[in-house]
Amino acid sequence: MPYQMHFGAEDLLNCRFALSPSWETQQAVRLLAHPGGWSHHLPWLRQSTGTAKGLGLEPLWLLMPGRGYTPDFLCPPPTGPATSFDEEMAEVRATDPALAHAELVRSLADTPGAAESPEGEAMLADPAAAVRQLADAKTRAWEVLVAPHWPRLRALLEADIAFHTRRLADGGLAALFDGLHPEVSWTDGTLTVNHCYQYTRTLGGTGLTLVPSVFAWPHVVSGFEPPWQPAVVYPARGIGALWSEPAADTPAALVRLLGTNRAAILAALEQPASTTGLAARLGLAPSSVSVHLSALRGAGLLTSYRLRHQVLYERTPLGIALAQART
Repeated sequence: MPYQMHFGAEDLLNCRFALSPSWETQQAVRLLAHPGGWSHHLPWLRQSTGTAKGLGLEPLWLLMPGRGYTPDFLCPPPTGPATSFDEEMAEVRATDPALAHAELVRSLADTPGAAESPEGEAMLADPAAAVRQLADAKTRAWEVLVAPHWPRLRALLEADIAFHTRRLADGGLAALFDGLHPEVSWTDGTLTVNHCYQYTRTLGGTGLTLVPSVFAWPHVVSGFEPPWQPAVVYPARGIGALWSEPAADTPAALVRLLGTNRAAILAALEQPASTTGLAARLGLAPSSVSVHLSALRGAGLLTSYRLRHQVLYERTPLGIALAQART
């Protein structure tokens, strides 16, 4: 069943990307409740499953049916390109109790017996208290399960935005949406998202927010209805290597040519990355990584470009050829 969004001329000018630590937390908590088939995140699951048991996430899990509706107020689409977790949670905590009650009813109905459970009845009896309880649980999940990994996650998400921004610049919305996800298609001003319930929305000038996500993989998430901003949450590129440690077998020829750290940096740039992202992944000081990146760029092995507040680096054709040397 498709979710269709009809674009007008003004909407075409109001498509934008955004990062959302709240969304990553939401999807991470969901992954713990429904871990089957998420092979790319096994290292994180092994580390986090035991830790999560003491965080009191059961109220959140009650609202995350395997197939069905999770309240939008728990994770509204981000309002800015790089909103902080605290800013996003302030919006959650400000949810109108009447709206929360309506969305709680809808979500609990998708899990047999949930509305009649003590926890479900308590939420429906006092939705304002439920909002506070759910926000507190989500904040604990962020602090323990996601925030320690956020530099690594953010680096991957920003690299994904850089990639899709270039596709948009080169080929317009048709090229952007065509490569976003197999269940997303664009035809004659209408964006269709499959794997969703039947719904049609005319955007009416609001535009669309595109949110790359690590923990949403392999699914695309949409379905936001008024009053929420239209959004599509899609799996970011490069997730397969997210939890892998830096390769221990950096090509010997590359090490002899560049030295250990510069060789490791060049080998690690399979996807565009920032100085802080590389430092977090390789366990090096950001100041040291910055010096090495400047040297590699000066030698013609890297190029760089700015994405909002950060500079991302990627390999040039010469850099790619050197990184693939194996002798």
